[in-house]
Amino acid sequence: MALLEVDDVVVQFGGVTAVDHATFAIEPGQITGLIGPNGAGKTTCFNVITGLQKPTAGHVRLDGRDITSLPVHRRAKRGMARTFQRLEAFGSLSVRDNVRVALDIHRGVKGLVRRAGADIDAVLERVGIAMYADDPADSIPTGAARLLELARCLAGDPQLLLLDEPSSGLDESETDAFGDLLKDLTSEGKAILMVEHDMDLVMAVCDDIHVLDFGKVIASGKPAEVRANPLVQKAYLGYSDEDEVDDVEATRTDLLPVEDPLTEEIPAIREEVVR
Repeated sequence: MALLEVDDVVVQFGGVTAVDHATFAIEPGQITGLIGPNGAGKTTCFNVITGLQKPTAGHVRLDGRDITSLPVHRRAKRGMARTFQRLEAFGSLSVRDNVRVALDIHRGVKGLVRRAGADIDAVLERVGIAMYADDPADSIPTGAARLLELARCLAGDPQLLLLDEPSSGLDESETDAFGDLLKDLTSEGKAILMVEHDMDLVMAVCDDIHVLDFGKVIASGKPAEVRANPLVQKAYLGYSDEDEVDDVEATRTDLLPVEDPLTEEIPAIREEVVR
């Protein structure tokens, strides 16, 4: 059974349809990518899944239970955690105390009475930011702040992690280490749904990928299948490998209007643009 099911979800803002009958499932122990061009509806889908946005239609199920109407905090108690595109750390608190807040909230009253520093430091070590433990959260590099958000999620030991552009701000070596961490987390049975624009990372770590375009799921499958899908190529590139070369060249030619005076004065410019 899928851990998370998004079933025929629609989100409308006035006359704009941000998510258009989206349906997909997330399996436990797997990394699933949710990709698409800017404005495709990815973050809106995340908001529906986590309870920040009420869908116009459709359902969300977690571990077989309909959670469409559950508030955010109850979804978190059922094992869901999320990072945000915009960093949401407590800037004046230390990195360690940011994770402590998350841990105490999940432990409730017991956590407030009996705090466990060792658990916090273990989480920081695991995500690779232990060296910043005593630094104010607003003073650390952007990449480290992304990992701090992941550490706060892990403090609650979630079943399902939703990561919104988690590799933003990471350099190449940090991204590689991050990918290894994600695989390690899924080896423990956790499920990860990731919105990410780093296609090298997505193709390297994801077991399955769902592609959104104008709110619709236009493709689903393994990374190699999605990469080769003509609809995906058109969504990202404007054309696919199946298109005729002449059609592609015509599309590129249209980038420079015929009436542009430069076209008549310097024909070589048009030839360069077409190439």
